[in-house]
Amino acid sequence: MIEVDGSMGEGGGQVLRTTIAVSAITGKPVRVKNIRAKRDNPGLRPQHLIAVKAIAALSGGKLVGAEIGSTTLEFYPGRIKGGSYFFDVGTAGSVSLVLQALLPVMAFAESPVEVKIVGGTDVPKAPTVDYMREVLSRLTSSMGFSFQIFLERRGHYPRGGGAVRVRVDSPPRAFKARDFVERGNLLRVAVRSHAVRLPRHVAERQAQTAKDLLRRELGAEPEVQLEHSEDALGPGSGVLAWAVFESTTIGADSLGAPGKRAERVGEEAARVLLEDLSTGACLDRHASDMVPLYAALSRGTSVITGAALTSHAETTLELLNLLLEGYSYELEGSSGRPFRAIIKGAGVG
Repeated sequence: MIEVDGSMGEGGGQVLRTTIAVSAITGKPVRVKNIRAKRDNPGLRPQHLIAVKAIAALSGGKLVGAEIGSTTLEFYPGRIKGGSYFFDVGTAGSVSLVLQALLPVMAFAESPVEVKIVGGTDVPKAPTVDYMREVLSRLTSSMGFSFQIFLERRGHYPRGGGAVRVRVDSPPRAFKARDFVERGNLLRVAVRSHAVRLPRHVAERQAQTAKDLLRRELGAEPEVQLEHSEDALGPGSGVLAWAVFESTTIGADSLGAPGKRAERVGEEAARVLLEDLSTGACLDRHASDMVPLYAALSRGTSVITGAALTSHAETTLELLNLLLEGYSYELEGSSGRPFRAIIKGAGVG
């Protein structure tokens, strides 16, 4: 059994989610101690618990210590099966963070697999579901893994209640190594602005501000998608801005909040996108956290350039040394700055 100290690196839920996902994929049992030890409320929280339970369900695995507040968890994986599954976070906990753990596992299913998750689709401190379906899906597709995300209902903090379906029709059971070094030509820029249980003009003002700023700075006319709905438990709004290049996609999101003007929401998304674009890197700050896992599992060597070396990314790169035989990495860059990583994949699958 592989033992992992959950307090390593940034010491948050990412250590747990990545460990359990890789365990399911490789078939090696794990024990994680000191779960989220560096957080104010250490131990398993609802979104972490549902993530590991979801992985266990897909892989026919056994969990020991899977309860709210637990600081130690053991996982004994089985076979990753296809089929249809339903999971309810029960709070506004992030659906996207659950998907971060679940998607790589779904790629190794024995047959087509579909998962429905109820929770928060647009919540602070996590990528939005729009980011997952417009940016991450394009990046993983270029590594041989295609998935579809269907948004059934938005769910914002603090009520949650959003619903998302995710389908993998042809699980590849392996990932392809690839370089994220050259972006290629810019193909399109897009903005999606949504408002639920709020006036339509909120979505319009968010979109207009983001569109004007991106047009001025990039010299390209952004495509605008507006979404307005009353189908949600509570009010909320947000913006995703993304740029599609020949060889990569880069995105940024921002969420509304009480007292926060719609114009500020649109400006935040646009400015973060512009900041990441200005680095010349091929992966934005969210993807810099997520793509290294796919590269580490792949066959071959990948070279990636990221807009910001986050503590999550640093922790993941080091954690995978404990979990994957044949994996190694070389890293150039400092925390919070653009970086370059050479990742030799373990060739799983």
